[in-house]
Amino acid sequence: MIKPELLDHCEPALARPNLADLVRINQRFGGHAAIRYMMKQVARPIDTFSVLDVGAASGDTAKVILDNYPNATVTSLDRNATNLAAAPHPKLLADAFALPFSSNSFDFVLCSLFLHHFTNEEVKALLRGFFLVARRALLVADLERRWLPYAFMKMAKPIFQWNHVTVHDGLRSIRASFRVGELSALAQEAGLPEIRVKVHRPAFRITLIASKKEPTGDS
Repeated sequence: MIKPELLDHCEPALARPNLADLVRINQRFGGHAAIRYMMKQVARPIDTFSVLDVGAASGDTAKVILDNYPNATVTSLDRNATNLAAAPHPKLLADAFALPFSSNSFDFVLCSLFLHHFTNEEVKALLRGFFLVARRALLVADLERRWLPYAFMKMAKPIFQWNHVTVHDGLRSIRASFRVGELSALAQEAGLPEIRVKVHRPAFRITLIASKKEPTGDS
């Protein structure tokens, strides 16, 4: 069940500590590792390519990609100016449901820890829209819904001194996240071909790569 999260509407002074916590969680508990895994499947360190990171928040995903792929260009997109303030350029405020780009505008469209905020029908609409904008592949990373990360989020707060927004929203995110079969089914129902799905343990992350044939001619 999708429930509102505090970060969606909280003041910048409350949002910033939460965003910093999210970066640390991604660094320590598998979020960045999942991004590196996906990128390794689709690109070489010497390659030149473009990425649109949807729901980019503070832009830590862009920084991970750029650290490993110096010839890449990553555009961070978010609807919240506070979230996006620390992201590297280029960055853009926009609605994920109405991306201001034509078909095949970026080599890769990526979203990390984003889809679990939406209903199944909304997820399918987002996947279709993201896939349309991608020239080579759509890359998705999200949480795997299990009891262990839920319990860990509760118990680890005093150890890591996480912000209360981090814990509140983290618990809601885990409850709203996916089992691997659920995410695969949504991608298939959205019409995405050639899906590759992997579960990352002990990080409890799911990655999904949906590749597409590169356009030819005027297409």
